[in-house]
Amino acid sequence: QVQLVESGGGLVQAGGSLRLSCAASGTTFSINAMGWYRQAAGKQRELVATITRGSSTNYADSVKGRFTISRDSAKNTVYLQMNSLKPEDTAVYYCNALVIPRTYWGQGTQVTVSS
Repeated sequence: QVQLVESGGGLVQAGGSLRLSCAASGTTFSINAMGWYRQAAGKQRELVATITRGSSTNYADSVKGRFTISRDSAKNTVYLQMNSLKPEDTAVYYCNALVIPRTYWGQGTQVTVSS
């Protein structure tokens, strides 16, 4: 079992920055990859960024060049640095951990970008 706790969301003006954190606990040695997803009101949940055990990263086209995913293995924590935020980035952001074949989710953290 893996437990995920997100933090760092909030309200920011367009052009601003936020850093999200996701702390994993439990059987963290079994995690194959972690990532961030988001869900805006009335829309489906979508991929934002992922990072593998080997630190390979993948980003949605909409956030490339603005967001950076990273990990601190010693702390079992994954971060999402979000720069140049836009109103369309407003969503609940969820942390995700892949432990093949299972997927675990955090409770989500709200990010609101005002114009």
